[in-house]
Amino acid sequence: MPRSRRAVAMSVSHSSRLNKLVREQYMRLPQDGLVQVTYVWIDGSGEGVRCKSRTLDKEPKSIEDVPEWNFDGSSTAQAEGSNSDMFLVPVHMFRDPFCLDPNKLVLCEVLKYNRKPAETNLRHTCKKVMDLVKDSHPWFGMEQEYTLLGINGHPYGWPDNGFPGPQGPYYCGVGADKVYGRDIVESHYKACLYAGVKICGTNAEVMPSQWEFQVGPCEGIEMGDHLWMARFILHRVCEDFGVVATLDPKPMTGNWNGAGCHTNYSTEEMRREGGLKHIEAAIEKLSKRHDYHICVYDPRGGRDNSRRLTGHHETSNIFEFSAGVANRGASIRIPRQVGQDGYGYFEDRRPAANCDPYAVTEAIMRTTVLNETGVETKDYADH
Repeated sequence: MPRSRRAVAMSVSHSSRLNKLVREQYMRLPQDGLVQVTYVWIDGSGEGVRCKSRTLDKEPKSIEDVPEWNFDGSSTAQAEGSNSDMFLVPVHMFRDPFCLDPNKLVLCEVLKYNRKPAETNLRHTCKKVMDLVKDSHPWFGMEQEYTLLGINGHPYGWPDNGFPGPQGPYYCGVGADKVYGRDIVESHYKACLYAGVKICGTNAEVMPSQWEFQVGPCEGIEMGDHLWMARFILHRVCEDFGVVATLDPKPMTGNWNGAGCHTNYSTEEMRREGGLKHIEAAIEKLSKRHDYHICVYDPRGGRDNSRRLTGHHETSNIFEFSAGVANRGASIRIPRQVGQDGYGYFEDRRPAANCDPYAVTEAIMRTTVLNETGVETKDYADH
């Protein structure tokens, strides 16, 4: 085999080269009224997703029809082997784009043996906060950037020994010499639409092999539910193609863009005529709590984002808060159209690609609606 063809073959997984036509023969078999339900949850890393499936006697029509289940938390970094059973509590149901109707994907919260939320179950407190602020009708839209890697950990499509040409022609690019992996991106988009995920767009990003999809608008807790399921579907699609999607905020050092999860946000009063004053008031509150937000905008308390938020490559400096109209080098960007109209939304550009959307949206609500200050958060358990 010529070296160039061998390099391509080596960059995808062995499983992706199995005969998919053979699989289709089995996938077409009837299910006789039974339904396969795949339970999806966030593991102990706070970044990875896990799944397992079971059979139900009939198609669930609502999340209440899906029973709780359990799993071995000692194998997901969520429990010790001596007390390893963890509860899977279904919270949001989607159609299954891999096994097709009537089968389901079900996003779950994870509870420990004592029914308290697992450490990486950040949905639990986010839901409490979203219930408190529901009258403000918070809308979110999150822009998930990611990078496609070969199974060898090298950006997919990049030269084995070297780098592609400088950034410039790749953003929203077209052509075999400008974009890598479009089949994956379009398959993910269709799978999300089928599942009922509120995906609203996609585009090639500034660094070659880097892409972005957008999810929203979603109100309240929906934002985290839909983004996490979109991430699960992305990883599953990439598995079929034999490549890896990484959410690392800075997968390649040097003169290459990092990966973020820009978060667009508004409340009902921001979306009304004259809402710009409420946008500016929210930004003022955020400016006084910059350190707190940096700590929750990636899973390592800001250490991941420190590699990305350098003040270069369309980012702000991690140590400074800034805001501006149409400024992609600021912490907060007010879109130009919003500035002209006097109402709308703003974009927080600080969250890292591997952020937990529950943590991000909860933090924004705590600061801008519940008026919390400082680095400590208030416990609303008894409210």
